[in-house]
Amino acid sequence: MADDDPQEGILLSGEENAAVRIKLEREGRGWSTSAVSERLNEAGYEMNPSAVWRIENRKRRINLDEAIGFAELFGLSLRNFIGPPQLAARGRAMELIDDVVDAFRETQRANAAFTRARDALDAYLAEYPDIREEAEVMVSNAMAEAATSHLTQSHEPSAEEPSEPGASTPET
Repeated sequence: MADDDPQEGILLSGEENAAVRIKLEREGRGWSTSAVSERLNEAGYEMNPSAVWRIENRKRRINLDEAIGFAELFGLSLRNFIGPPQLAARGRAMELIDDVVDAFRETQRANAAFTRARDALDAYLAEYPDIREEAEVMVSNAMAEAATSHLTQSHEPSAEEPSEPGASTPET
């Protein structure tokens, strides 16, 4: 990186992010590298002020134990600590990003489970073609019912939303 200040919108690597984050957190608290070193040492993470400076200035790599120590010192999750500084400084953004990624992973697991179940049904029906049509109708109907139920639930007006377009909620 050519300059020492993070550029807005740039996604750096985990170590680069950690270096930037240490400096941001330290300076935001008005702490010197010596103060950070003392606090890390008190918490059981051995580090001298020179090492803090060298990590901040990308002259020394940070190991996992040290990253955990810095994250604890600054009261951050490790994921937030090594996240892109512009996002990580906004903890809610990192939480929401984690929620999206978790939901995506759940979707991937569900898709894999669906594929396995469908493959197993197809293999079974290949052995018993006389029941294929009835089984396919049952599957289609059950899936349509589940989809309809999901759409109905996800599109019901909440207690905070007006029930009709242009309607207003009663004031309390």
